[in-house]
This record gives sequence, C-alpha cells and structure tokens, in this order.
Amino acid sequence: MRSLRLSVIDRCDLRCRYCMPEESYAWLPKSDILSFDEIERAVSLFAELGVDRVRITGGEPLLRPHLEELVARIADMPSIRDLALTTNGTQLAQRAVALRHAGLQRITISLDSLRRDRLEQLTRRDPLASVLSGIDAAAAAGFDALKINTVVMRGFNDDEIIDLLEYGKRVGGEVRFIEYMDVGGATHWSQGEVVTRRDLLALLEQHYGPIAADGPQGAAPAARFRLQDGTRFGIIASVSQPFCGTCDRSRLTADGMWYLCLYASAGHDLRTHLRAHQQPEALLDYLRATWNGRQERGAEQRLEDPARGALFAIEDLREDPHREMHTRGG
Repeated sequence: MRSLRLSVIDRCDLRCRYCMPEESYAWLPKSDILSFDEIERAVSLFAELGVDRVRITGGEPLLRPHLEELVARIADMPSIRDLALTTNGTQLAQRAVALRHAGLQRITISLDSLRRDRLEQLTRRDPLASVLSGIDAAAAAGFDALKINTVVMRGFNDDEIIDLLEYGKRVGGEVRFIEYMDVGGATHWSQGEVVTRRDLLALLEQHYGPIAADGPQGAAPAARFRLQDGTRFGIIASVSQPFCGTCDRSRLTADGMWYLCLYASAGHDLRTHLRAHQQPEALLDYLRATWNGRQERGAEQRLEDPARGALFAIEDLREDPHREMHTRGG
C-alpha cells in the first residue's frame, strides 16, 4: 500500500458518458462528506502504513470549496513525497497558480477530444474552451509534471490519437491513453469499443515509426513509451492487460468509504471509525488488517469472463451510489 486516491467530492460539472450516463443522481449527503480535519487524519494514518503518494480526485475536485487549504495540509506532511490531482480542467484556469503555491506537485487533466462537437456529445456540456484554458494555465504554473488523460473509444475519438499526442507536445504535457473501462457509469460499455494497448501502439507506429518502451511499468498504472524524437506517452491497459499483481493503490471516497480495488463490489466504512474517535493504534490495526486480507483482483477476473459486459446496469448504480465512478474516485 503506497498510493492513495483521495476523492474530496462526488459532484461534477460534466456528464461524461463513460462516467456519468444520467442527468439525475442521488448525491452523497453533505453530513457524510469528510471534513478537511478528518481527511487529514486519514491521510496521516495511511502515511504511517507506508503510503507516500496521494492523488486528489472527485467527482470534480475543484468543486470542493477551499481545496487549496487541504492541498497545503497534505503537502506539509513529511511522509508524502508525491501529491497530485486529477481534474476535468473546467475550473483550472482560475485555480492553477493557487494550487501550485499550496504545494500541489503534479496535475492530470482529462481531455478526450480536441473537437468541440465531440466533447460536447461526450460530456453533454460545452467545456472545450475552458479545458484548454485550464491546460494552458497549468503549463504556465510550473507543476513538476503535467499529464493529459484520454479515454480512447473505437468509433468515437480513436482517429484523434495523433492530434492529441501532438497537442501534448505543444503544451508540454505527457498524454496517457486509457482503454475504455467497464466500470461505474459505463453502462453501455462493450468490448468492441475498446481500443487496446496493442491497437494504439500499432496506430502510432504507422505514423511515427518504431516506438520504444520507456522503462519498466512497476506499480504505475501506465506503461510508458517513447517516440524517436524523445516524446513520452503512456497507455493504461486495464482492460486488455490488467496489472492487479503490482497494484499498490486504494481509494477513499468523499464520505469515507475505503475501496481496495476499482472493481470492488463493496468498500470498508472508514468514516465510522474516524468519527468514533478511536485511538490511532486501533485505526492503524484496522487499516493494516483490512489491506493484508485483501483478495481483490477485479481487472484480471473481468478479463477471464467470456460474457463480459458493463460491470453495473443503471438499476445497480441507483441502488448504491458508491458504485458510480464519480463517487468512487476513478
């Protein structure tokens, strides 16, 4: 256990079809959302057990008021050596400098298309201009690393991978192509829409020539590659080439449910433990025992399923909002 994905809010200002297929949701009760003090305490406990990388997520994390304060608190923890944030970028132009000054080291921005009409179709909003402005602001703010995440879907945006890679070059961002995953809100997922890592590399090699692996993948979700001109990019192949055996990540939702796997059917209620004011050693024992007892290998198990379809139907999501990707934190 080295990496914690920390959701700070379940709400989002976009409605991406692979994450939030509906317009109406049962949002988490505000009284259940962890306070900054509770989040800080949770992160400090995880840090005592070896977590040294924290990624702040949502929903859309920049919708959480005063997020810079939380960033500063976590950045001040000596054990946390890497503090990152994933955002859709719509609010970033106004916040990038403040986040950097607060201690945020790395930032990842979602961008699934450079075409306004396509992005509007995907998100059911019109965010392209604000997202591109946010990326420009992040590049100017001087983060240690700027990454751009693209979920690639066959027949939708797979003809843009060259354009997106070239865009990443221009703004100084490393593009990471993500296989379309069958989780959470991807209720219409089908195997035929997945552009696999092998497919992506073949398409890129047709344009750029030979591509080299850029070091071992290790526990990172993305395998990294390098073009002949030195440009680096990543591919997250959770669907076609799962990496459960090296995964060191867990996820804490905004209301304190702790998930050991993105595909897990149920989480562990850390909020109740935090609000019971248990002694630190008791909380550490609970976290340690839960992690050591984990058996989740969700992506590998899904790969073995010959009838593989969407992980959850809309009815399943309505029964339990924690199954939603925007609640679970991605």
